[in-house]
Amino acid sequence: MVSEASVLEAIKENIIDPEIGINIVDMGLIYGVDINDTTVDITMTLTSPGCPAGGQIVNGTQHVAQQMDGVEEVNVNVVWDPRWTMEMMSEDAKDELGIF
Repeated sequence: MVSEASVLEAIKENIIDPEIGINIVDMGLIYGVDINDTTVDITMTLTSPGCPAGGQIVNGTQHVAQQMDGVEEVNVNVVWDPRWTMEMMSEDAKDELGIF
């Protein structure tokens, strides 16, 4: 059965922000994963509304979740509130980018 943790791990392993080179989970772009039977709802954001890789990131996120066993439908909701900031990044991502 699919779980929030397994969805996050699949995204973490497969979806890298192409401009920054860090996975979007550690970037703090995934705000939530809700699972209802075979439907996965992902709430996420992008680093900015004009992110040139936005479509690629959102489509990739949906594709990765859709390929998981037990998933029939994936809905990705991009939100702008709260606005993404570097403070949302994991400590690993901050270390990799040299942010202290």
